[in-house]
Amino acid sequence: MIIFNKKYVLMLLAILSLSFVLVACGGEEGEDSTDNNEGSDNNGEEASGEFDEAQWMFITEELKGEVQYEYAAEFAKRIDEKTNGAIEVVPYEYGALGSEVDQAQSLQQGAVQLAVMSPGFTGGQVPDGQIFSLHYFFPADPEQTQEVLTNSEALNTDLRAKYEEHNITPLAFWTEGAMAWTSNVGIEEPSDWEGLNTRVQESPLMRETYAAYGATVQSISWGELYTALDRETVDAQENPIFFINSASFYEVQDTLTISNHNNYVAMTTVNTDWYNGLPENEKALIDETVEEMQEWVFEEQKAQNEAGLEAIKADTENPTEIIELTDEQIEAFKEVALPVHEKYRNGELTEGVDPAIYDKLKEEIAEVTGE
Repeated sequence: MIIFNKKYVLMLLAILSLSFVLVACGGEEGEDSTDNNEGSDNNGEEASGEFDEAQWMFITEELKGEVQYEYAAEFAKRIDEKTNGAIEVVPYEYGALGSEVDQAQSLQQGAVQLAVMSPGFTGGQVPDGQIFSLHYFFPADPEQTQEVLTNSEALNTDLRAKYEEHNITPLAFWTEGAMAWTSNVGIEEPSDWEGLNTRVQESPLMRETYAAYGATVQSISWGELYTALDRETVDAQENPIFFINSASFYEVQDTLTISNHNNYVAMTTVNTDWYNGLPENEKALIDETVEEMQEWVFEEQKAQNEAGLEAIKADTENPTEIIELTDEQIEAFKEVALPVHEKYRNGELTEGVDPAIYDKLKEEIAEVTGE
């Protein structure tokens, strides 16, 4: 009887212990689920649940402190918070994995998972992506441009599909601010470009546009641009103002022309195969974070561009003449640029351009601007 009682007691204790373990585990799951549901009020229910530990590489075309890198850093912070540290996103500065073209190839090949990239550096592969380089096509107001970029079906559905044929999925398009020109001669009318050698991205459309103004062009990485400007092997360049300041291009150029000829557009992209293979909650996590970041990055670029212009004006050791084009001067540039729009649309510059994307986007822009 004593042996029986011992066995009975041991069995009872084992059952009770297992029950406590199961209850405890159930309680922990309930607590986790509660936490995730609380987070889902802000982040969406689909992104809730357990996240496996992972590390995602996020490459950018800019340096720490500049818009693209700060975007990646903020994205990483939000992913870390939403997954309680399970998923680590590692931002990379420009140059860590090669040139802009090298970085695009790294994303395509799956060597990295995420990238901020400029469509101009993939213009040879995805001709429709060159649409962002059209002068005086998008609104001059960056806020209106951001609205178009965020909501456009032509971009976020049709153009996205074109990129996915190359294993790149653009999850969002956003502006880094209005572009400006720097040169030593001062750009105020199209004829001022005659005889100038200007740096452009790898884009047949950019070449055609500046050729229409009378300039010659050279495609070089921005990492080599300061030296090229300083040695006057390149006479002019275009970039948003914050970048002209942070890269110190104005130090080796005499003038800065606020032309508003287009906006510098960046894409938040992922490797398509990797993204499509993710669990649904991880895809939802990325999607909702990218969506949240649209407002954040607009305010970030706005602040950096305003601060950049003030810094250039305040640098008395490197005085820069600031030229702001009048409406009349802008009309003169538009007159030269508009025929290039038609050449682009009709595929005269690059084979494979889908005119339907151009037409739809042009209508969407008109809806935003009211023109």
